[in-house]
Amino acid sequence: MLGIRRISTNRWYKKKNWILFAIFLFLVFVRISKGSFYKDLYYFISKPFWPGQFQKEILLESIDQEYLIKLNLLKKDNLRLRQILSLQESSNNENISAVVISRKTGSWWRQIILNKGSKDGVEIGNIVVGPGGLLGRVKNTSLFTSSVTLVTSPESKLGVWVDRIQINGLLVGLGDDYPSLILYSKDADIKVGDFVSSSPASTLLPSNIPIGIVQSIDETLKSKKTAKISLLAKPHVIDWVQILKVNI
Repeated sequence: MLGIRRISTNRWYKKKNWILFAIFLFLVFVRISKGSFYKDLYYFISKPFWPGQFQKEILLESIDQEYLIKLNLLKKDNLRLRQILSLQESSNNENISAVVISRKTGSWWRQIILNKGSKDGVEIGNIVVGPGGLLGRVKNTSLFTSSVTLVTSPESKLGVWVDRIQINGLLVGLGDDYPSLILYSKDADIKVGDFVSSSPASTLLPSNIPIGIVQSIDETLKSKKTAKISLLAKPHVIDWVQILKVNI
């Protein structure tokens, strides 16, 4: 009987030693893994209690509201700065839709005629855009029509902005389909494919109107760089336009 008790006690000690050894190995593992095991364990334990679809919708709604507030703040800041600088601003509520009823596409008279005039509120200097971006500015109006000087006309000279290199330039019409961008800096790192829009510093245009993309670059001149611009809005195929009412 005594022998049986000794055997049972020895077995208990051996089992206890294995348990302690296993605990020791577990602690060593936790130490080496720097607690990542606990995090993974918590991941699986807490998974059933994660926020469901309802909480997700609330979160997304909050994010949307945050973006909307930030956008409104940026718009207010932009308006305030433009007012300080006496720059022009367009109002979407006063835009006028118009139809192209005639085109004059000669090398000098690069114009389109629209079916909206002074009776509709169109004024000289108003900006005209089409699908893709800027087309030109209203040169004169009659009671029922308005003439638009296109950005491709030799009469057109506008301040523009090359976003990637953060630099202003001058867009000059040449009488063909590709106006010329002039950068008065020989070191300007302009590249084919760069996006061109209206300049934030322009006194003729609202800022950030898309205009075109750099198609080719001429670096032969010593004091400046010039580039051909492929327009996003194609005057010869556009039939409907928007006239932007600009507040001076």
